[in-house]
Amino acid sequence: MAAGTANAKTAALEALVEAHATELKLPTVKARFRAMAAEATRDQQTPVAYLAVLLEAEQQERSERRERRRLVEARFPVMKRLEEFRFEDAPKVPQATIAALAECSWIDDRESVIFVGESGTGKTMLATALAVCACRQGRRVRFTTLAGLANELQEAESRRELGRVVGRYARTELVVLDELGYLALPEGAAELIFQVISERNERGSLMVTTNLPFGEWTKVFADARLAKAVVDRLTHKAHIIDTGTESWRFRHGLERRGAGKGG
Repeated sequence: MAAGTANAKTAALEALVEAHATELKLPTVKARFRAMAAEATRDQQTPVAYLAVLLEAEQQERSERRERRRLVEARFPVMKRLEEFRFEDAPKVPQATIAALAECSWIDDRESVIFVGESGTGKTMLATALAVCACRQGRRVRFTTLAGLANELQEAESRRELGRVVGRYARTELVVLDELGYLALPEGAAELIFQVISERNERGSLMVTTNLPFGEWTKVFADARLAKAVVDRLTHKAHIIDTGTESWRFRHGLERRGAGKGG
């Protein structure tokens, strides 16, 4: 009889904990408090120690959910990590500088990073990996190609939502502009891109990848004065990294092809 009463009381308390955890939006507490209570009993933990471990688990999983959400919101086409980059294949890329940039203090200082180099030299991979580091430090990031941003802004303008979209980009801590130089901007888009860059100037950080030296940005921004203004704003407080001209991606392709023939 006493055992049945104790079990009923325990069940009632567990239901109460679940209800409170739901109301307080503590899903990890709700899911794990029973198992962790049993573990605490086996290990003879104090009630305070059990509570500390349970709340730490809640905090850890909440932090992981926020990180996953930030990574999704950043819209990376492919996830990349710095550990995957083969610096031995890219001797022009300064490994110590990249390691320092991964700490992201340049974002606090509202500085920019510009990767300049030929196709296949690791520009996008490095930019993505650094942006992933920023996400994991709790920063809001948005990844887009220059052409994608141009299309987004022109569509927003046609819907009379340009101010809202520009404002969203202005509030994002780090914006990655990939592939500047591969396509000329359509008519009217250069001015819209410049608007985003101007709104972010000294208010947020930009990371740009380009295959063009700065003197050739008129291939993208046809108006020479506008091109100069874009270069001036982006390079004012920028870390400029030359990734070189030799495509290690192309070289790896040749090596794989050669290995296949050898087999």
